[in-house]
Amino acid sequence: MNGPVAYLVTTLGCLIGVAGVVVAVVALRKGRKAARPAAPADPFRDTDSDALRGDPRTLKPGDIVEIRRVSYAVRGSVHLNEGGWSWAEHLLDTVEGDKRWLSVEEDPDLELVLWTAEPAATITPGASTVDFAGRHYASEESGQARFTATGSTGLDPSGTLRYHDYRAQGGERLSFEAYGQAGWEVARGEQLHRADVMVYPQAGPEAS
Repeated sequence: MNGPVAYLVTTLGCLIGVAGVVVAVVALRKGRKAARPAAPADPFRDTDSDALRGDPRTLKPGDIVEIRRVSYAVRGSVHLNEGGWSWAEHLLDTVEGDKRWLSVEEDPDLELVLWTAEPAATITPGASTVDFAGRHYASEESGQARFTATGSTGLDPSGTLRYHDYRAQGGERLSFEAYGQAGWEVARGEQLHRADVMVYPQAGPEAS
Protein backbone atom coordinates (compact mmCIF):
# COMPACT_ATOMS: atom_id res chain seq x y z
CA MET A 1 0.00 0.00 0.00
CA ASN A 2 1.53 3.36 -1.04
CA GLY A 3 1.81 6.42 1.22
CA PRO A 4 -1.20 8.49 0.12
CA VAL A 5 -3.55 5.50 0.23
CA ALA A 6 -2.31 4.45 3.65
CA TYR A 7 -2.74 7.99 4.95
CA LEU A 8 -6.32 8.10 3.61
CA VAL A 9 -7.22 4.77 5.20
CA THR A 10 -5.74 5.84 8.55
CA THR A 11 -7.64 9.14 8.47
CA LEU A 12 -10.94 7.42 7.69
CA GLY A 13 -10.35 4.95 10.51
CA CYS A 14 -9.80 7.78 13.00
CA LEU A 15 -12.95 9.58 11.82
CA ILE A 16 -15.04 6.42 12.19
CA GLY A 17 -13.67 5.86 15.70
CA VAL A 18 -14.44 9.44 16.75
CA ALA A 19 -17.95 9.14 15.30
CA GLY A 20 -18.54 5.97 17.33
CA VAL A 21 -17.48 7.67 20.55
CA VAL A 22 -19.77 10.65 19.81
CA VAL A 23 -22.74 8.33 19.18
CA ALA A 24 -22.06 6.44 22.40
CA VAL A 25 -21.82 9.64 24.45
CA VAL A 26 -25.05 11.03 22.94
CA ALA A 27 -26.87 7.76 23.64
CA LEU A 28 -25.59 7.73 27.21
CA ARG A 29 -26.72 11.32 27.76
CA LYS A 30 -30.17 10.57 26.34
CA GLY A 31 -30.47 7.53 28.57
CA ARG A 32 -29.56 9.52 31.65
CA LYS A 33 -31.91 12.32 30.67
CA ALA A 34 -34.77 9.89 30.17
CA ALA A 35 -34.17 8.11 33.47
CA ARG A 36 -36.76 9.08 36.09
CA PRO A 37 -35.53 9.83 39.60
CA ALA A 38 -36.52 7.32 42.28
CA ALA A 39 -39.42 8.27 44.55
CA PRO A 40 -38.29 9.63 47.92
CA ALA A 41 -38.19 6.93 50.59
CA ASP A 42 -39.44 7.33 54.16
CA PRO A 43 -36.24 7.43 56.24
CA PHE A 44 -38.13 5.95 59.22
CA ARG A 45 -39.82 3.12 57.31
CA ASP A 46 -39.59 -0.19 59.14
CA THR A 47 -37.78 -2.11 56.41
CA ASP A 48 -36.80 -4.87 58.84
CA SER A 49 -40.46 -5.73 59.48
CA ASP A 50 -41.19 -5.55 55.74
CA ALA A 51 -38.38 -8.04 55.07
CA LEU A 52 -39.38 -10.42 57.87
CA ARG A 53 -43.18 -10.16 57.78
CA GLY A 54 -43.94 -9.04 54.22
CA ASP A 55 -45.10 -5.62 53.09
CA PRO A 56 -48.85 -4.90 53.52
CA ARG A 57 -48.50 -2.00 51.06
CA THR A 58 -48.04 -4.51 48.23
CA LEU A 59 -51.02 -6.77 49.03
CA LYS A 60 -52.97 -7.96 46.00
CA PRO A 61 -55.71 -10.49 45.19
CA GLY A 62 -54.45 -14.03 45.62
CA ASP A 63 -52.03 -13.23 48.44
CA ILE A 64 -52.33 -14.83 51.87
CA VAL A 65 -52.25 -12.66 54.98
CA GLU A 66 -52.10 -13.94 58.54
CA ILE A 67 -53.60 -11.70 61.23
CA ARG A 68 -53.20 -12.79 64.83
CA ARG A 69 -52.64 -16.39 63.71
CA VAL A 70 -55.75 -16.48 61.50
CA SER A 71 -55.01 -16.99 57.80
CA TYR A 72 -57.00 -15.06 55.20
CA ALA A 73 -56.93 -15.09 51.42
CA VAL A 74 -57.08 -11.70 49.72
CA ARG A 75 -60.18 -12.01 47.53
CA GLY A 76 -60.06 -8.49 46.09
CA SER A 77 -58.49 -5.07 46.53
CA VAL A 78 -59.83 -1.53 46.32
CA HIS A 79 -57.38 1.32 45.75
CA LEU A 80 -58.67 4.78 46.60
CA ASN A 81 -57.47 8.28 45.84
CA GLU A 82 -58.70 11.61 47.14
CA GLY A 83 -56.86 14.75 46.07
CA GLY A 84 -53.58 12.89 45.68
CA TRP A 85 -53.97 11.03 48.98
CA SER A 86 -54.22 7.27 48.48
CA TRP A 87 -54.97 4.17 50.54
CA ALA A 88 -56.13 0.60 49.99
CA GLU A 89 -58.79 -1.74 51.34
CA HIS A 90 -58.52 -5.51 50.88
CA LEU A 91 -61.36 -8.03 51.14
CA LEU A 92 -60.17 -11.01 53.22
CA ASP A 93 -61.75 -14.44 53.48
CA THR A 94 -61.02 -17.49 55.66
CA VAL A 95 -61.64 -21.11 54.66
CA GLU A 96 -64.74 -20.97 56.91
CA GLY A 97 -66.08 -17.98 54.93
CA ASP A 98 -65.39 -15.33 57.58
CA LYS A 99 -65.02 -12.10 55.60
CA ARG A 100 -63.22 -9.00 56.84
CA TRP A 101 -61.67 -5.89 55.29
CA LEU A 102 -58.11 -4.75 55.94
CA SER A 103 -57.32 -1.10 55.29
CA VAL A 104 -53.72 -0.07 54.61
CA GLU A 105 -52.77 3.59 54.84
CA GLU A 106 -49.67 5.71 55.48
CA ASP A 107 -50.52 8.82 57.49
CA PRO A 108 -47.46 9.18 57.46
CA ASP A 109 -46.80 6.03 59.53
CA LEU A 110 -48.23 2.74 58.34
CA GLU A 111 -51.75 2.24 59.72
CA LEU A 112 -53.49 -1.15 59.52
CA VAL A 113 -57.15 -1.54 60.54
CA LEU A 114 -59.18 -4.75 60.51
CA TRP A 115 -62.86 -4.08 59.79
CA THR A 116 -65.94 -6.13 60.64
CA ALA A 117 -69.15 -5.35 58.75
CA GLU A 118 -72.31 -4.48 60.70
CA PRO A 119 -75.07 -5.20 58.16
CA ALA A 120 -77.85 -4.88 60.76
CA ALA A 121 -76.84 -1.38 61.83
CA THR A 122 -79.49 1.29 61.23
CA ILE A 123 -77.47 4.39 62.18
CA THR A 124 -76.37 6.95 59.60
CA PRO A 125 -73.41 9.38 59.55
CA GLY A 126 -73.39 13.16 59.68
CA ALA A 127 -73.63 13.99 63.38
CA SER A 128 -70.51 15.05 65.27
CA THR A 129 -70.89 12.04 67.59
CA VAL A 130 -72.49 8.61 67.20
CA ASP A 131 -73.36 5.94 69.79
CA PHE A 132 -73.18 2.33 68.62
CA ALA A 133 -72.91 -1.01 70.43
CA GLY A 134 -72.26 0.69 73.75
CA ARG A 135 -69.44 2.89 72.45
CA HIS A 136 -69.35 6.66 71.92
CA TYR A 137 -67.68 7.72 68.67
CA ALA A 138 -66.58 11.20 67.56
CA SER A 139 -66.43 12.29 63.94
CA GLU A 140 -62.88 12.13 62.57
CA GLU A 141 -63.04 12.78 58.82
CA SER A 142 -65.33 12.51 55.79
CA GLY A 143 -65.08 13.00 52.05
CA GLN A 144 -65.37 11.44 48.62
CA ALA A 145 -62.72 9.43 46.79
CA ARG A 146 -62.23 7.72 43.45
CA PHE A 147 -61.61 3.98 43.51
CA THR A 148 -60.42 1.14 41.29
CA ALA A 149 -61.20 -2.45 42.21
CA THR A 150 -59.44 -5.68 41.30
CA GLY A 151 -60.24 -9.28 42.12
CA SER A 152 -63.56 -10.33 43.68
CA THR A 153 -64.98 -7.36 45.58
CA GLY A 154 -68.54 -7.19 44.25
CA LEU A 155 -67.83 -3.63 43.09
CA ASP A 156 -67.58 -2.01 39.68
CA PRO A 157 -64.02 -1.80 38.30
CA SER A 158 -64.00 1.93 39.11
CA GLY A 159 -66.21 4.61 40.57
CA THR A 160 -66.67 6.90 43.57
CA LEU A 161 -66.85 6.31 47.29
CA ARG A 162 -68.39 8.53 49.97
CA TYR A 163 -67.13 7.92 53.49
CA HIS A 164 -67.45 9.18 57.05
CA ASP A 165 -65.11 7.88 59.75
CA TYR A 166 -65.54 8.04 63.53
CA ARG A 167 -63.20 7.13 66.38
CA ALA A 168 -63.84 6.15 70.02
CA GLN A 169 -61.57 6.52 73.01
CA GLY A 170 -59.00 3.74 72.86
CA GLY A 171 -58.77 3.95 69.08
CA GLU A 172 -61.75 1.81 68.07
CA ARG A 173 -63.18 2.91 64.71
CA LEU A 174 -66.59 3.17 63.10
CA SER A 175 -66.81 3.65 59.35
CA PHE A 176 -69.63 4.52 56.96
CA GLU A 177 -69.02 3.89 53.25
CA ALA A 178 -71.28 4.29 50.20
CA TYR A 179 -70.06 3.13 46.80
CA GLY A 180 -71.64 4.92 43.86
CA GLN A 181 -75.35 5.45 44.48
CA ALA A 182 -75.60 2.63 47.03
CA GLY A 183 -76.63 3.20 50.62
CA TRP A 184 -74.35 3.44 53.63
CA GLU A 185 -72.49 0.35 54.83
CA VAL A 186 -71.34 0.31 58.45
CA ALA A 187 -68.23 -1.40 59.84
CA ARG A 188 -66.35 -1.45 63.14
CA GLY A 189 -62.59 -1.25 62.97
CA GLU A 190 -59.73 -2.34 65.23
CA GLN A 191 -56.27 -0.90 64.69
CA LEU A 192 -53.57 -3.55 64.35
CA HIS A 193 -49.94 -3.53 65.41
CA ARG A 194 -47.42 -4.16 62.66
CA ALA A 195 -46.44 -7.42 64.39
CA ASP A 196 -50.06 -8.66 64.12
CA VAL A 197 -49.80 -8.99 60.34
CA MET A 198 -47.79 -11.45 58.26
CA VAL A 199 -47.98 -11.29 54.43
CA TYR A 200 -47.32 -14.26 52.12
CA PRO A 201 -47.18 -12.95 48.54
CA GLN A 202 -48.32 -15.43 45.91
CA ALA A 203 -46.76 -15.66 42.45
CA GLY A 204 -48.76 -14.94 39.33
CA PRO A 205 -51.14 -12.22 38.12
CA GLU A 206 -53.89 -10.70 40.22
CA ALA A 207 -57.00 -12.77 40.56
CA SER A 208 -59.97 -11.62 38.51
